[in-house]
Amino acid sequence: MRILAPIYKLYEWLLWKQIKQGEKPKHIGVILDGNRRYARQLGLETWNGHKIGAEKVKDFLEWCWEAGIKVVTLYVFSTENFNRNKREVEEIMRLAKQKFEEVLTDPRIHKHQVRIKAIGRLHLLPKDLRDIIRKAEEETKSYNKYFLNVAIGYGGRAEIVDAFRKIAKMVAEGKLNPELIDENLVEKHLYTAGLPDPDLIIRTSGEERLSGFLLWQSAYSEFYFLDVYWPAIRKIDLWRAIRTYQQRQRRFGR
Repeated sequence: MRILAPIYKLYEWLLWKQIKQGEKPKHIGVILDGNRRYARQLGLETWNGHKIGAEKVKDFLEWCWEAGIKVVTLYVFSTENFNRNKREVEEIMRLAKQKFEEVLTDPRIHKHQVRIKAIGRLHLLPKDLRDIIRKAEEETKSYNKYFLNVAIGYGGRAEIVDAFRKIAKMVAEGKLNPELIDENLVEKHLYTAGLPDPDLIIRTSGEERLSGFLLWQSAYSEFYFLDVYWPAIRKIDLWRAIRTYQQRQRRFGR
């Protein structure tokens, strides 16, 4: 690998030269897939794959900020994932707590003024994790240069159901005329309210499906499926995803 390092750096530089002047996505959504398979490949317990993948998030965010990508939404744990092995779920919750705690003192978060937000059915998470999430959100609530959404205990259908529950309650209480319900109103009640829809959604591991990720918001997103497990993603993979995005013509149905 050391022998190939100079070639890799050259290729990375060439890719950046190609995408540098082009339009970058304002919002990237990422499905962090392949942690368990990566661990098995190395003969490790599955939760060690999640641990390595969590560390990779730091690199990925640095690459995004380097490219000027304002919003990043990471799909780290779905509502369905609660059905996994109990030990694995416990380890993921412990790891999530650790990473949200690191936000409080991570100089990069404060240097880049990154607002942190967890999205999903957070009431399903352990109380100690919910508490540290609230602290991280409170600590960064005044930042508005970059935004990081962490989809945890998240499901796209659940998000839409939760939005309509809020709207239905307003109707039932006589606070909203049903005739006034439109797409804009629904968007205001989604977990991502106030943020632009994702321009680009990346999924690692070679799987080619959304698995319920940002179902409403991704109506006109570009998709990029990457045949690399999340812990092994490299800067050139992100640069190539952006290059592909720039080569597409986005017509939004027009």
